[in-house]
Amino acid sequence: MGYVKIWLHVVWTTKNTEPFLTQEIRRDVFTHIRENADLKGIYIDFINGYLDHVHCLISMRSDQSIDKILTLLKGESSYWINKNRLFRNKFSWQEDYFAVSVSESAVNRVRDYTKNQEEHHKKKSFNDEYQEFMRKYKFDAFVLG
Repeated sequence: MGYVKIWLHVVWTTKNTEPFLTQEIRRDVFTHIRENADLKGIYIDFINGYLDHVHCLISMRSDQSIDKILTLLKGESSYWINKNRLFRNKFSWQEDYFAVSVSESAVNRVRDYTKNQEEHHKKKSFNDEYQEFMRKYKFDAFVLG
């Protein structure tokens, strides 16, 4: 059997980019996402985010697909959030997500970037950053999940 290790930086947002993920809720949600990923054989190297989005650095195996990973992480976590009534109204993630491969040499940079989300977004909103990224790399939209 061959050896495969594919690093992914994935980002997804709350429905309509609502700022639901307060610092306390983020900690609980991210802990749960990591624990659920472990149970499903998904290796999350690093997870963080801000009020309206989540960043994950994931090491994907050859028997996994991006779509399946994101379906499992997003679907189960929104179910858990609603079951535990972390919000008054029904919570859901936006259907879209963003996923890019990361070279081994860039893994530490992605970790550092992901680690500093709260400080980073004091200067620039997620939407502004997203638009800037899309123009810079000439993407049309999120990768649809």
